[in-house]
Amino acid sequence: VVQVLVDEGYTVRAAENGRVALAALRAPGTQLPCVILLDLMMPVMDGWAFRAEQLRDPTLAHIPVVVLTADGNAAEKAALMNGAGALRKPVELLTLLSAIQPFVE
Repeated sequence: VVQVLVDEGYTVRAAENGRVALAALRAPGTQLPCVILLDLMMPVMDGWAFRAEQLRDPTLAHIPVVVLTADGNAAEKAALMNGAGALRKPVELLTLLSAIQPFVE
């Protein structure tokens, strides 16, 4: 997904888990993203824990999250965490681009 988005001209930052993502988002001088693609299944801190922590942080809570999961109930999972959208893996390129387009500048 990262390489596809880079190839499409987007600036992308990736994190291997939610804890690393939160640290990167909270680092001084960090430019916050216009959207977060959030995988629910990650080691150390999964997508559920990341989203809960993100929503508790007033600096990060406004960033929309598109849930990316292999779960067949992707839309339901996204709704439970107040996500802005849901994508089921594997995701088609045009579907991915359409999901993030409303949030990119």
